[in-house]
Amino acid sequence: MKKRTVLPSLLVVFGMIAITACGSLSLPITTKNSHPAPDLPQATQVAPAQEPSVSVPSSNSGSLLAAYQGTLEDIYGTVGPSVVNIRVIEKLEVANSDSTQIPGFPFFNQPGEQPPQQQYQAALGSGFVWDQQGHIVTNNHVVSGAQDIEVTFSDGTIVPATLVGADPDSDLAVIKVEVPSAQLHPVHLADSNEVKVGQLAVAIGNPFGLEGTMTTGIISAVGRSLPTDQNVAQSYSIPEIIQTDAPINPGNSGGVLVDANGWLVGVTSAIESPVGSNAGIGFAIPSDIVNNVVPVLIKDGKYIHSWLGISGTTLVPDLAEKMDLKTTQRGVLVEEIIPNSPAEKVGLRASARQVTVNGQPVNVGGDVITAIDNQPVVNMEDLIAYLASSTTVNQKVTLTILRDGKQETLDVTLIARPTAEERNNSTSSSTTRGIRLGIAGTTVDSSIASEMDLPDGQQGILVEQVQPGSLAEMAGLQAGSKSVSINGQQVTIGGDIITAVNGQAVATIGELRAALGQLESDQEFTLTVLRNGNEIQITVQSGQ
Repeated sequence: MKKRTVLPSLLVVFGMIAITACGSLSLPITTKNSHPAPDLPQATQVAPAQEPSVSVPSSNSGSLLAAYQGTLEDIYGTVGPSVVNIRVIEKLEVANSDSTQIPGFPFFNQPGEQPPQQQYQAALGSGFVWDQQGHIVTNNHVVSGAQDIEVTFSDGTIVPATLVGADPDSDLAVIKVEVPSAQLHPVHLADSNEVKVGQLAVAIGNPFGLEGTMTTGIISAVGRSLPTDQNVAQSYSIPEIIQTDAPINPGNSGGVLVDANGWLVGVTSAIESPVGSNAGIGFAIPSDIVNNVVPVLIKDGKYIHSWLGISGTTLVPDLAEKMDLKTTQRGVLVEEIIPNSPAEKVGLRASARQVTVNGQPVNVGGDVITAIDNQPVVNMEDLIAYLASSTTVNQKVTLTILRDGKQETLDVTLIARPTAEERNNSTSSSTTRGIRLGIAGTTVDSSIASEMDLPDGQQGILVEQVQPGSLAEMAGLQAGSKSVSINGQQVTIGGDIITAVNGQAVATIGELRAALGQLESDQEFTLTVLRNGNEIQITVQSGQ
């Protein structure tokens, strides 16, 4: 059982297609960072890259081991000063009463209660120097919501920073510090398109707050996709993600993944793990995306993505067979068309016919995209990657599609992708499919099962918190009541464990999200729940 984690897990309110991304290491504190934030000067162009100073020992340096060790020492000596520790301060509100305050939800005082007190939480992450104007790159999720940002350099210098720009859809952000240019050592960018599986990969960051930690491994895979998390029904994925087995842990977010020359190939952002710490599968945003996004963030403070306006899935043999297509046919099956999108305007068709595949209901019958601008589209990753790397707002693209088994072409003019706020507003008024349950939960693993005296193989989604006024609250779902530390993260245990939706077993957050996404927005459904060791059925009236 695997879980892609945000270092550590963040609050999730389940929606139609809402997803979870990587977060920074959070530490509770009681005082606010007192450093004042400097004024933000006008953004400047990125300084041109210089030749790297890393030298690889020659074969006559003694032995292969000595050469390898010398290479790593040179990489650390060159790249280490470029990597910084980032500490952010986030404001929380905690009630004075015994009532429960759920992070991310508004708090309403009851009669006679005192107003909430302000408390603060610190979170740790990593970043790296981009240029000698003081710009530093990190993950968006490291600095999102920060009131104060503090940067610690490898020599121990601590300075305040200000946010220059952020892009949630690529999980990148730029902050700025005011220090002498001689103290700034920019990284050098490699071409991530040239990265090959098996190449040396070196990660440098601040796992668990341990500044300047270097770990090594290889490039395990390329061309992955990484979902972004904005707690909205319409969510997106970052394409061309690099996978590595170099150990990455909470606090590494925003750090560097470099090659044998010490050149940046990616920004470490997320891990796949059943325990919330390194399990040998880490993900990095490729340097080509970084090089596209960061200069625009420095110049404009935001990055505008082109937008087609569909949700879809890779066409696999089982789906092709249900659509009377050859089982060898590949492409992207259009599942949903977003209202007011370019896809809707040109008449792309969504899937509206429900069939059963491997015992699960799925929708088929929509258009199948097989090429874009004559570039073959074999899977969803191909389409996402092309839109991200080869298109801009107002660009016209040509889609080759299969409709009812016949090939057609459609010319589509892409527009700017809606912001998270715009997507929330549009989905709240127009969505007809998908259930927003209103819980914060986590996938049950062996550690959680042990803490709750459950069998080691118990699966499901532990309900940690229930949103006031949500479907979950109205249905009587019970949240956890006891906070414990599991693998360095605080988990609220004791709540209900959701194990099935309408009889369909769900073992992970992703499976629960997918099951809820298949339901009509006003559909009644049944949750199978484990409560105090006993299995019960809870009927949820979503149409109320």
